[in-house]
Amino acid sequence: MSIWWSLQLRREAASVPLARRLLLGAMETAGVDADISHELSVALSEACSNAVQHGGDRSEVYRVTASIHGDVCRIEVTDTGPGFPAGATIPLVGRREPSQPRELSVGGRGLRLIEALSDRVRFDNQPGAGGAIVTFDKVLKWREGALLKAS
Repeated sequence: MSIWWSLQLRREAASVPLARRLLLGAMETAGVDADISHELSVALSEACSNAVQHGGDRSEVYRVTASIHGDVCRIEVTDTGPGFPAGATIPLVGRREPSQPRELSVGGRGLRLIEALSDRVRFDNQPGAGGAIVTFDKVLKWREGALLKAS
């Protein structure tokens, strides 16, 4: 069985815990292991916080899309801000290289946290319209008797 859901949230700090609680509720209902659910919710909180902070002036909203297919959960957070700097090496956030744009060395701990908590992560820019796309995958572990456990 697979499930998919999408949220459009206002770019306000209050939306971050809302997104986190919705994800945790869905994971609990599906029967996902509590530790995995917690890791996903922290990564989601970081991605949402980035969208709230850097989402740009063109839109007052950002989008969260999540899906479970088999044993993998994929979460995507999309905003309409300036996106990631061209040529930036996102995994090096926090360790400034001479050729690396300064914007990524100032903060960016959330991006590193998303990487640490995910099995696969991509930091992209939306084509044309602009905006950042943070996509991360996590292999799920299930509780005994889980509703969505892949057979």
